[in-house]
Amino acid sequence: MTARQPKTVPFVALALLAGLLLRLWFIFHAARIDGDTLLYGNIARNWMEHGIYSFTQPPARLVPTLIRLPGYPLFLMACFRIFGVGHYGAAMGVQCVIDLVTCLVIAALATRLFGQRAGLAALWLAVLCPFMAMYTAAPLTEVLTLACISVTFFGFERWRSAGCGTNRWLWMTALAMAYSVLLRPEQGLLAAAVIPAMLWMAWHNNETQQASLSGKSLPVVVAALCVVLPLVPWTVRNWRTFHVVQPLAPRYATDPGEFVWLGFQRWYRSWAIDFASTEEVYWNYDSAPVELRDLPARAFDTPEQLAQTSAILSDYNRNYNATPSLDARFGALAKERIHSDPLRYYVALPVARLVNMLFRPRAEMLEIPLEWWRFSQHPRTSMIAIGLAGINLGYFVLGVLGLLRWRQSGWGPHLPLVAAMVGFVVLRCALLLTIDNSEPRYTLEFFPLLILWGSFLFRSQKRSV
Repeated sequence: MTARQPKTVPFVALALLAGLLLRLWFIFHAARIDGDTLLYGNIARNWMEHGIYSFTQPPARLVPTLIRLPGYPLFLMACFRIFGVGHYGAAMGVQCVIDLVTCLVIAALATRLFGQRAGLAALWLAVLCPFMAMYTAAPLTEVLTLACISVTFFGFERWRSAGCGTNRWLWMTALAMAYSVLLRPEQGLLAAAVIPAMLWMAWHNNETQQASLSGKSLPVVVAALCVVLPLVPWTVRNWRTFHVVQPLAPRYATDPGEFVWLGFQRWYRSWAIDFASTEEVYWNYDSAPVELRDLPARAFDTPEQLAQTSAILSDYNRNYNATPSLDARFGALAKERIHSDPLRYYVALPVARLVNMLFRPRAEMLEIPLEWWRFSQHPRTSMIAIGLAGINLGYFVLGVLGLLRWRQSGWGPHLPLVAAMVGFVVLRCALLLTIDNSEPRYTLEFFPLLILWGSFLFRSQKRSV
């Protein structure tokens, strides 16, 4: 954030210091180096040391893979080159710096849109957001994704104010969207929301009324090509290695030739809502026990279904090995449940999963029980979870109120920017309605926008344009 008056410098510095301390606390007390982190690290190490995009299978066999996009392994490779292979603590330190820069970018955009007071409010809301801060303590894609989203919308606004031509702000926006897609496949939704808004803005730009329609569109076409081009070598590599056309990562994170447990997936979707089920059932399947007691009552419509489920899980738990025959049994059970209540399967449960991802306490990075609502078993951590849920709800309320007040005040020339931001949220929510497993981190991407919108409530009388 660029302070326009010297008196704001101490407030900016104090905010950054507070944000740094919060992130360091998470890094030293709540660091998570497991699961996907180790997978990304293994890919990065093999890519760096052997030139093969692969993971290691015992005893020491390199197995090419396409289940993860190359954006985050590239980041880890850079960290490993500088700080040493396997130094995840250094990677978390770099993420801490990146996240604070993201906070500054959000604040800078708020300052341009709503004035300096709003910019300072956005900065404090961002640096003290525990949900953004806690992911600096996990070497995962979240921190870099939030940075790309923030830079994309900041660059979008600067590109508009600079005349919608081919300038540095166009390149900033395009490169942020491109790297975002290389981090996570669903981040293509960011470009899907922003590119049409850029086209609309270019066509209605008063400074280029004399230009032809194709001339106005050219910078946006260039931006769109920048988003797509980095996926070309990845697609070519996947074709040469696996003989499949795979420009992104596959939905079920499986390499070509691996069996996809569609029967289990459908059965799981016929009852699952909360993140506890994701950890206790979804992630355990095919590698660890799945206990009947971990399933909620809604997983069984009849005593017969309870008996069937118990028998299937009993067979699975003999060696924790998912087989096609087990998958077929899960599929038959799922078909019965879907037929008995299709509205539940296709509407109620997807909406419930989305609501869970939006408003759960977001304590997945902390040592808080999955069943946080059981006060009698762990009252202290349950209260912490309730507090986090309240903070989460507060950010959503603040963001929605700010967006509504902004609308009442008039969006003016910023209408395409607002449309792109709201469009991104709507598209992402629509996508999340289709996924199997509920994870709160899938809605973390909304926080830069919630903070920006909420900062409108602290706006100055005069806005920057």
